[in-house]
Amino acid sequence: QVQLVESGGGLVQTGGSLRLSCTVSGRTFSSLSMGWSRQAPGKEREFVAAISRSGGNTRAADSVKGRFTISRDNAKNTVYLQMNNLKPEDTAVYYCAADAGGFYYLTSANWDYWGQGTQVTVSS
Repeated sequence: QVQLVESGGGLVQTGGSLRLSCTVSGRTFSSLSMGWSRQAPGKEREFVAAISRSGGNTRAADSVKGRFTISRDNAKNTVYLQMNNLKPEDTAVYYCAADAGGFYYLTSANWDYWGQGTQVTVSS
């Protein structure tokens, strides 16, 4: 059974930074492409970043490009989302996702596994 556990969310002021972590168990981590999506109250889920199995390729949504960076440490079974220059509109529940087929496009469809989410709140 594959489990994804997110951590690192919290309350931060505008312009601040947070780093989210997602640790995976139950499957060989390096066989999974990984990603992060978010959902704000009353809004559709937005996929913000994805990374290939090796970590050699990444994608980021235009809304976060230049501010958010996705990375992974295959030795620690962990994927990270470094979030800098945070804005109130970044406030959302952030979800970690994994795909066993190498898929890492910025869409919420097709991902195989999901975490429970971690809340990020950016105050103005």
